[in-house]
Amino acid sequence: MPSRPAPHRGLDVHYGEGDAAADARPSRSALKRASQEVQDLGLELARLPSERLAAIEMPERLREAIETYRRTRTHEGRRRQLQFVGRLMRDADEAALREALAGALLGPAQAAFALHEAERWRAELIADDAALERWLAAHPETDLQQLRSLVRAARRDAAGLAPGQRQPRSSRELFRFLQPMITS
Repeated sequence: MPSRPAPHRGLDVHYGEGDAAADARPSRSALKRASQEVQDLGLELARLPSERLAAIEMPERLREAIETYRRTRTHEGRRRQLQFVGRLMRDADEAALREALAGALLGPAQAAFALHEAERWRAELIADDAALERWLAAHPETDLQQLRSLVRAARRDAAGLAPGQRQPRSSRELFRFLQPMITS
């Protein structure tokens, strides 16, 4: 007596009804990529200095896992702990953590930009009278009399300045006057 074929043979189970839910699921590769991205975010957080990491709002368990990762010295231990950090980050608000990380990384860059901006304004104010009008248009709250006095003194001192010589005191005072207005 010949054997009967198995009941599932000849049926195409992949194209039946109800597969819309299976098509909506992310692929296994997409899940792995997402997991790797979260682990990379955790690694970037772990590389932050302690004071910046402390300023970021996150679940306490995640913070402890990151601190444990920092203390771990073996390669395999660090790899496994980073996977655990990634696992905990799936439960945390990833967008908020990314934004906080970007803010922590941009903080020193913004401070350096403000410093360079104050230096640029000081050089323009010493070199050109029209720069005073541009400064007042950008910063109307400025004490005009004090600014003019500082600019005159800096110009007077800059006229007798030899190349490579340190900036005179009046130029440094002008810089100190400008810097708080630029950072605010």
